[in-house]
Amino acid sequence: MNNSSSREGDFAEHYAITWLWDNGFEVYKNAGCTGPVDIVAIKEGKVHLFDIKSKASDLSWGFKRTFKQEALGVQILCFNPKSRKLRFVRHRK
Repeated sequence: MNNSSSREGDFAEHYAITWLWDNGFEVYKNAGCTGPVDIVAIKEGKVHLFDIKSKASDLSWGFKRTFKQEALGVQILCFNPKSRKLRFVRHRK
């Protein structure tokens, strides 16, 4: 796998898409490379907004949402490229 950060991010997003499909979501990817949302997904009539982050260490996920992401209710979904596992980041209120 190419180790550039943009390639790693692309891989994480595509992996997240297939993972979300496997978990019953309809998935729509942001066509641009900027913005507060990477993926819009729908499950059981509810819209979910996701920002996908990639990090190799499970020890310190430490991703924070921007103010705009908080206002929109964006959920961060973190991808570990070594283990190829995804997990939701718990956000403090």
